[in-house]
Amino acid sequence: MLLSVTAPACSPASVAAPSAAVNLTPTPTTVILIPPEVLCEWARVRSVTDGDTIRIDFEAGAKNQPVRYIGIDAPETRHPTLRLQPFGPEASKANAALVAGRRICLEKDISEFDRYDRLLRYIWLEDGRLVNEVLVAEGFATTDTFPPDVKYVERFIAAQQSAAAEGLGIWAE
Repeated sequence: MLLSVTAPACSPASVAAPSAAVNLTPTPTTVILIPPEVLCEWARVRSVTDGDTIRIDFEAGAKNQPVRYIGIDAPETRHPTLRLQPFGPEASKANAALVAGRRICLEKDISEFDRYDRLLRYIWLEDGRLVNEVLVAEGFATTDTFPPDVKYVERFIAAQQSAAAEGLGIWAE
């Protein structure tokens, strides 16, 4: 079915000129490059705890939630029984550089929480990068999976092998 719409006639006198206060410059829109099959829970990062843990505020819901990244383990900086580990501060800084204050997509695998009541999630940036994988690829974390949460284990193993071969981060020595 074809629909025809006729616009009303306008004369120069009937069209108001934009006021000086109106900004006619288009604003850039964020292009989200997360794979379409990923089901996102959107949140903003409130703080970075360490190299594999953050606190977030959900856009629609809970605030100040702790989140543990699935499938990786970064050197410790704030563990109740372990001392500061080599590359711990660097891993925390790398994580902060990626996510601090940013809007992120949290993707659930199978498990909801870990034994410390932190949400278990994969973390996606709007530009399509999987933070868990980036930290492993840059040598700031290692692959550490706990079934049944193994959705991206092959990606993490490949990233770790590449980081080790290049001598990045924890693989430098």
